[in-house]
Amino acid sequence: MSPQPSTHAFKMQLRADFPGVVAEYRKRHDEIWPELAQALREAGIFDYSIFLDEATLALFAVLKRRPGDAAADARFAALDTLPVMRRWWDHMAPLMRVEPGNKPLQWPLPSMFHLP
Repeated sequence: MSPQPSTHAFKMQLRADFPGVVAEYRKRHDEIWPELAQALREAGIFDYSIFLDEATLALFAVLKRRPGDAAADARFAALDTLPVMRRWWDHMAPLMRVEPGNKPLQWPLPSMFHLP
C-alpha cells in the first residue's frame, strides 16, 4: 500500500477593523502570485483550500502534501524563510491577525474524523 498524503489543518483570523476584508482577502488569493504557488507546489502541497466562517471571520485552512519526498519535505520546512513567502505575509498583514514579522497567527486543528 502506498503512503497516504499528510493533511494539515489550521485556523487563521481576519481583522474585523479592515473595511471590506472578506472581498479583499478573496481578491488577493484569486490573484495569488505564480512564484508563491510554485513554491507551495515544490514543497509537496498538491491541495490547499481555505474556508471562511462569515460570522466570526475565522479562516479554516486545509492542505495536503505528497508523502515520501525528502526534498519536498525540506522545502516545506523552509517555506517560512522564502522571500516570496515573507512578501506575501507583508501583503496580507493588513487583513489578518499576525505575529511579529507578519506571519499570520495560526492555530492547529486536530483531526476529529476522516472518511477515506
